[in-house]
Amino acid sequence: MKSLYELNNVTSKLPIHLHKFIVNQQYSNYTPQNQAVWRYVMRMNVDYLSKVAHKSYLKGLDITGISIEEIPKMNGMNRILKEIGWAAVSVDGFIPPNAFMEFQAYNVLVIAADMRTINHIEYTPAPDIIHEAAGHAPIISNPEYAEYLRRFGEIGSKAISSTKDYEIYEAIRLLSILKENPNSLQNEVLAAQKNVEFLQENMGELSEMAQIRNLHWWTVEYGLIGTIDSPRIYGAGLLSSIGESNWCMKNEVKKLPYSIDTACVNFDITKPQPQLFITPDFAYLSLVLEEFANTMAIRTGGLNSLQKLINSKNLGTIELSTGIQISGIFTNVIKYKNNKVAYFQTTGLTALCSKDKELIGHGIDCHKNGFGSPIGKLKGINLQIEDMSPKDLKAYGIYEGEFIKLEFESGVKIQGKVITGTRDLKGKILLISFTDCKVTYYDQVLFKPEWGIYDMAIGKEVVSGFSGSADVRSFNDQSKVSKVKTQKIKYSKEEEGLYKLYDQVKEIRNSNLLNEKSLINIYKILKNQYSSDWLLPLEIYELAIRNDYAFSDQVHEYLINLQDNKSFKKLIQNGLKLIQNH
Repeated sequence: MKSLYELNNVTSKLPIHLHKFIVNQQYSNYTPQNQAVWRYVMRMNVDYLSKVAHKSYLKGLDITGISIEEIPKMNGMNRILKEIGWAAVSVDGFIPPNAFMEFQAYNVLVIAADMRTINHIEYTPAPDIIHEAAGHAPIISNPEYAEYLRRFGEIGSKAISSTKDYEIYEAIRLLSILKENPNSLQNEVLAAQKNVEFLQENMGELSEMAQIRNLHWWTVEYGLIGTIDSPRIYGAGLLSSIGESNWCMKNEVKKLPYSIDTACVNFDITKPQPQLFITPDFAYLSLVLEEFANTMAIRTGGLNSLQKLINSKNLGTIELSTGIQISGIFTNVIKYKNNKVAYFQTTGLTALCSKDKELIGHGIDCHKNGFGSPIGKLKGINLQIEDMSPKDLKAYGIYEGEFIKLEFESGVKIQGKVITGTRDLKGKILLISFTDCKVTYYDQVLFKPEWGIYDMAIGKEVVSGFSGSADVRSFNDQSKVSKVKTQKIKYSKEEEGLYKLYDQVKEIRNSNLLNEKSLINIYKILKNQYSSDWLLPLEIYELAIRNDYAFSDQVHEYLINLQDNKSFKKLIQNGLKLIQNH
């Protein structure tokens, strides 16, 4: 099967389970009006952001090969981005947070292939190519920020989600799709809006993923840098919004110092932000990220990490003190005094790994029906099993062919015949396998002899817990692609006629054979048939002024009259100012 994107030294490293999120850019689907919207936004951005954006922005536009004149082609961007160790792929709107973060961990930007409509030219509720390509890509030319973004993806992809996180993701995705499509029914939009608001108000305790998404939003998407009195923009959401990039600099928007506390500040993706957070420099972003990572299950482990995984009801991994990793859907934990873990249990497909590599013979084919194991010390024995030498194991009867009874301090008991043990390369024992084995916790039977071979994971404690599998190859297809697809906008014959005029003006602008008569004819058709369009008259006026055509005054007067419509009055004024300044 032909790949949807050009493989390079970056994208070739993507794990197979991420490939399903990648879509073809379908460049021909962009209308001439889409191209004009791109040009308008980018020209406004470059003009305004040169004054208020971080210095890396304008430099980054050149480095990443992003043109002001036309929507970038993904393959062209890729060829340039690989020079700074990054790549880009097209995706269909919002993708699940863990997948988004994982792409980032591999130095790959995910770029929503769609383009905002003219009705959302100042701000779009859906991710689009302006936001992704012109917002995210330029700033990664800064090495300090690029490493922060990669590291954020690496840590964020391990954040444990809750079931509500996926609900809110699907709800926001649907709302953004409906809001961006001009053909959506108003009652559908309102119902989707109410659902998002209800879920946002009833999220309960924020999961790790919800918190780290907040950090991502207030930095990568809506971050300011510098000082409270003199901030600069670096967040992609601000860099790509000609409305919010201006609004965010006003006193009405609170400016607050960025800190780890921002993890608990939620956001509404469909509205302008009431406050923004300022980092003194990009290095500080990494300090806060590491501070937050120290609170995550991946670093704290223990009973709390297991409980988070159980609540998530999704694929996750725990690592024990020996280094053995158990990946599956965790459904039960037995605890005893001082919040210690006595026993853990997965349900369904499970894989056992060490150092993120599946142990031979212990993949999902072997452990189809779940996995459970005790953790901790044996009763009456000071030496931990994981610290026992082969000689110690033999002394305690834990030896191949021996029928033994083991009792843990927690009350878990194992009796069975030892078959073999599995060790890592340094000799650390990771697993002990039994036959004819029975495992109990007081009156509760945890494993019966007739169930087959029992594998006991060795470890005195859970040292880490994180989302996803330890070995990305263990599970075939665990991450979900949303069933709700971005809706292809259906255009009327009238709209298609307007787009042909846009295309003709673009051809005139790009050719050396400028023709005043042709431009006047287009203007007359536009004036008579498309009186609600404001962007094409601006493009015609720009060409008329540039070439000193006599009818430029007529077009200017027409644009002044169009400003009676308040919905695009400011857009026309800004366009006229830009044309006059240049």
